[in-house]
Amino acid sequence: MGSVIPPEKALKLRRSRTAKARPAAATATATATAASASASVPAPAPAPAAAARLRQPRQRQPTAGTDGKREAILRAAEALFHTQGYARTTIDQVAAQLQVSKPYVYYYFHNKQQLFETLSWTPTEACFTVLDDPALAALPAHEAAAQALERLIRATLAHYPAAFFAYREPQAYRPEYLEAQKRLAHHFYDQFCALLERGRADGRLHFDETRITALAACSLPGFLYSWYRPDGRLPAEAVVQVLRQLACRVIGLAGV
Repeated sequence: MGSVIPPEKALKLRRSRTAKARPAAATATATATAASASASVPAPAPAPAAAARLRQPRQRQPTAGTDGKREAILRAAEALFHTQGYARTTIDQVAAQLQVSKPYVYYYFHNKQQLFETLSWTPTEACFTVLDDPALAALPAHEAAAQALERLIRATLAHYPAAFFAYREPQAYRPEYLEAQKRLAHHFYDQFCALLERGRADGRLHFDETRITALAACSLPGFLYSWYRPDGRLPAEAVVQVLRQLACRVIGLAGV
């Protein structure tokens, strides 16, 4: 038979074993948590709000029956972001504008950041995909370039004021969003630069540095955020035509 351990010694032994087990258990828990976090998609909104990271909208995908409700939320948020900025806008204010509850908004959107990025992505995609239209490929390069510039300007104005959010508050976006935006911009500029060089080879466009010319021409609608107003002196169509002519001069296209 084994020897009997006195009660006092047995208690000390149990305490010692428990103390040694705690660091190992904590390490295992931290490792599992880190592994789980690294495998998940980044949260729509960064820290510090843990609740925002964990909250998921109940509606996973938009449906035809809910498009109108989502659109109403977006338009209310757009007006608030435009008038008072990203930092000062809250989900409470969006809900108050629509006279609905906060859970109603969260049913369709993760949080404020998803609202802001959704509003910003629509004009970004509209602008940087203007050259994806197969109809432009059938045109001479100089005409396609002029059409692309006009479409870019029109898309910017059509999505006022959300099209200007990226210029006004670039710090509000997640790195993942900015990376996707950069990829789409490269997609557009690669196409547009190739178009410019074909137009120059045809003798219809006159410029020196291709990339600088493309960036300069397309930056004209980008600066609309600093001065454009829908109720300004010139109607939208007049603004489109003025900027189109200026942009075409930048790429060395005369008589447009």
